[in-house]
Amino acid sequence: MDAINIQHKFSKFNKNWHPHQVAIVDNMQVLLAKLKGEFVWHSHEDEDELFQVVKGTLYMQFRDRTEIVKEGELIVVPKGVEHNPMTKNNEEVHVILFEKLSTAHTGKVQHEKTQTHYPKI
Repeated sequence: MDAINIQHKFSKFNKNWHPHQVAIVDNMQVLLAKLKGEFVWHSHEDEDELFQVVKGTLYMQFRDRTEIVKEGELIVVPKGVEHNPMTKNNEEVHVILFEKLSTAHTGKVQHEKTQTHYPKI
């Protein structure tokens, strides 16, 4: 039951699109990730996913629109909704992710950016 310094945890890794686990709450995990550029179109059939922007501006692409999520804001992507997070102008965006432990990084999509293990920091 120690406090977690989010900024300190962000300083422990540099790789983009590679979430790191900082906590588990029941069957949910809290992940930190640094995002830069475009990710991959995917969905999660059985899990919602929450993105909270800590630094920068996230562009959450959906097939019919793009939502702009600014620093201090969050967005929930409902289960089954295809999405593709991205950043613009070479900006690195820092996010906190809240998702079930069972959530696959890129859903059923296999891609070079797909991660199967989230290091705990």
